[in-house]
Amino acid sequence: MTESTYDLIVMGAGTSGENVADRAVQGGLSVLLVESELVGGECSYWACMPSKALLRSGIALRSARAVGGAREALTGQLDVAATFRRRDGLAHDWDDASQVKWVEESGIDLVRGRARITGERQVTVDGRVYEARFAVAISVGSDPLLPDIPGLAEAKPWTSRDATSAKVAPSRLAIIGGGVVGVEMATAYASFGTAVTLLTRSSLLGNEEPFAGEMVAESLERLGATIRFGVSATSVSRGESGVRLELDDGSSVEADEVLVAIGRVPRTGDIGLDVIGLTPGDWLEVDDTMRVKGFDWLYACGDVNHRALLTHQGKYQARAAGDVIAARALGRPVSDSRFGTHVASADHEMVPQVTFSDPEVASIGLTADAARRAGYDIRVVDYDISWIAGASIQSDDYEGRARMIVDEDRTVILGVTFVGPDVSELLHAATIAVVGEVPLDRLWHAVPAYPTVNEIWLRLLETYGRPQPRAAAGG
Repeated sequence: MTESTYDLIVMGAGTSGENVADRAVQGGLSVLLVESELVGGECSYWACMPSKALLRSGIALRSARAVGGAREALTGQLDVAATFRRRDGLAHDWDDASQVKWVEESGIDLVRGRARITGERQVTVDGRVYEARFAVAISVGSDPLLPDIPGLAEAKPWTSRDATSAKVAPSRLAIIGGGVVGVEMATAYASFGTAVTLLTRSSLLGNEEPFAGEMVAESLERLGATIRFGVSATSVSRGESGVRLELDDGSSVEADEVLVAIGRVPRTGDIGLDVIGLTPGDWLEVDDTMRVKGFDWLYACGDVNHRALLTHQGKYQARAAGDVIAARALGRPVSDSRFGTHVASADHEMVPQVTFSDPEVASIGLTADAARRAGYDIRVVDYDISWIAGASIQSDDYEGRARMIVDEDRTVILGVTFVGPDVSELLHAATIAVVGEVPLDRLWHAVPAYPTVNEIWLRLLETYGRPQPRAAAGG
């Protein structure tokens, strides 16, 4: 490294940071990317990729057992050690050489170290000062939230990183939290034969439609997991026999490990926010071009802005941010109206998400409750996916459910939720319908192939009823 001044400096080389840098370089800017851990970040090594690798083997085995002919060919149980080895391969054995090569080939300069903002458009990395001509983008991500439970820190709990990078499956695992991480890791480790106890103060997957959490809970219990609803840990201790959790209902749980999965906090505690008048440890509030409010040179993408803590949404934000930083720097037109080139409009009410439980939960947009709270006049359309011909081909005992939320004023879809085997493959069609605000009378002409599970779309439309032809203007 000989240069110390760049058009753009990006703090954090996870998926969001990489994409900001790449789009800005393609737009004609010089970019410095700074990373203190592995290039590729949380998703590549401790979240999306390793977690889904741990889940996939058990789900694939159960899927085969649900199909006559395949079921009879199975001769063994899940090979847990082989599952962990496959996970290691998908996480590149926690070696980021291939991602570093991509960064270099993309024309992005990379420096390793801990970055802090030390002035306007100035970032210091382990004592060396770098200046940005136009912008600094913060994409440092988030960390697991550890609640203030007496004894928890001393008990050395697992976080999501520990759960996805473990070398062996414990005999007993307690999980605090019924969100996506808690549900996915409960599914994975129950598949390995671990005795899983999941503790949640309310329902599972509370941000989804209620039936989603109910169906996942039933499936987890069939896998052998124990779910304790409406309880919280009041203290945690680790002894020679493992971890003991005392609960607020007077009972206790013993396990070999305890996984805490109740939320995330931004990694902004020591990146120099105080130098520019922001509060260390806070989420960063941004506009739809990802520019931090109150600044003309500071941007924030991914988890750190708290808009949608999902890898795909962070990448979506990053593409908009990289493009708009280049446009503003070089005096090009900026398209920042709704759904413009330089904005992340879909973050507000059009976010797709998949929970890779068994069954999967795939959703886009608003739930019925969220739509009502937002003031929409809605109609809720439900359908049992197992009644679809394609579902009976896919599995001998298919269980699934779909829900469509329709804005009655415009007859467009506000949200869709699918629960069932492999329903993640249905999600992008729903995303296109929601983001495109496609009228239902036009969706009738999007004909699903038979016999596939995609025929759920026809059944949802039939259940809603075909919109009546509109009268011609003046007629």
